[in-house]
Amino acid sequence: MNTHQHDGSPQNGGQLPSLGFVGVGRMGANMARRLKDCGFPIAAVFDANAAAAQTLAAELGSVAADDLKTVTALADVIITVVSDDRAMKKIFTGGLLKRAKGKLFINCATVTPAIHVWVEQKCAAKDAQSLEACMASSITQARQGTLYLMCGGKPETFERARPVLEKLGENPRYIGAAGQAAQVKALVNMVMNANTAALAEGLGLGAALGLDLAMLREVFSQTGARSGVLATDGEDMQNRDHACFFSAAHAAKDSGIALKLAKQQGLNLPLATATKKQYDRMVKTGLGELDKSGIAELTFKDRQGNPA
Repeated sequence: MNTHQHDGSPQNGGQLPSLGFVGVGRMGANMARRLKDCGFPIAAVFDANAAAAQTLAAELGSVAADDLKTVTALADVIITVVSDDRAMKKIFTGGLLKRAKGKLFINCATVTPAIHVWVEQKCAAKDAQSLEACMASSITQARQGTLYLMCGGKPETFERARPVLEKLGENPRYIGAAGQAAQVKALVNMVMNANTAALAEGLGLGAALGLDLAMLREVFSQTGARSGVLATDGEDMQNRDHACFFSAAHAAKDSGIALKLAKQQGLNLPLATATKKQYDRMVKTGLGELDKSGIAELTFKDRQGNPA
């Protein structure tokens, strides 16, 4: 790969830029592993869970940073993978932008579009660059480098980030200005969550009717009931296998982001509203850390949401 035109450190003689990670949960850790495998030096990692950062740093030969400014000092490109708006504000006002001139920040969290606009402004004030790189897919794809990335920010920043992005996903998609990729990601997750909720209701009713669910899923797959979540979640719903790839709590949060955008536009979205209520119910009843497929626990008879 020819890196000298676009890499994260133009004066580094054509070498790959050093990377730092802020947020090394399941997604961030697997992204770091993937990029390490691709030859990028992982200079530093930071996480609010210090033990997680220390474990990953030992695995990758990195520094487990005690504070955010250390990540920025050691890395040319800093990739952030945090949970929500509050976490993004906390890291970008908590030392991450100290001596950040010339650095590139790639922000992968699903947060409100306004936060990405705010981050771009904060970075520009420090003569740094930022790009939102909103992720579709999940943990397995992060490790394999097959994420679907929707990117927002200045075109030149996207080009600078491209050598890193292309190792995380084959065809990173440039959407537009800061905040626009986050808008698209919110809509992706809103539709995905509604599809998941509808599938759980369809399978739950099918089970109540005494239908063979393997047969039903096969029929769904050949008809207008086909969807991506049928392929990823249908069997799990039937088998009650809700090992977490994308949590119900995150589904609730992301549907909320989309509904906030809808409210700003004066739109009423009853399906998205009903879906969020279901995921909120999961969180309130202690099921929030199940995979989104766990919404089937609310729709099948004799399960947690519909006890006998």
